[in-house]
Amino acid sequence: MKAHALLGILGPLVFSIGCAQSDPGITTSVKTQLIADDLVKARNIDVDTRDRVVTLTGTVQSPAEQTRALQIARNTTGVKNVVDKLTITPSAEPGAAPTTGEAITDAGITASIKAKLLVDPDVSGLRIDVDTRDGIVTLSGTVDNAKEKARAIELAEKADNVKRVEDRLTVSPRKP
Repeated sequence: MKAHALLGILGPLVFSIGCAQSDPGITTSVKTQLIADDLVKARNIDVDTRDRVVTLTGTVQSPAEQTRALQIARNTTGVKNVVDKLTITPSAEPGAAPTTGEAITDAGITASIKAKLLVDPDVSGLRIDVDTRDGIVTLSGTVDNAKEKARAIELAEKADNVKRVEDRLTVSPRKP
């Protein structure tokens, strides 16, 4: 998957930038680590951060995957606490990973859009959180101006398999 390869390149960049203390930065860091993890791969996991408290919601295939996802979130820089809302739903065949379905597509959409936001020079990708459910992308966080907001929405809308983009971005210029 092209998005996975791009995340492998961008992942260390995301972690090395000192903005991981913001809620969108923490969310991005946790999501990137989950996607890159061999056990977890963020199959059906949604990550939300409020006041440095990370909430993991969705399904995992085993107790080991659940434990690993929680460990990744807890060990992420800036995380104050982790709320576990994960449920265990084993796959049909032991050890088999899902090959189709919205969850994989949603994770791929999220990863693709986040990567585009991080590399675009006109967008502060670390300040924007991307969540995808059933092909519907929600952008939240803070941007500096209307032009940056429009560009972020445009990048999300142009990503493959996006049905709709919900804009929850707030315009609030950073103070110099």
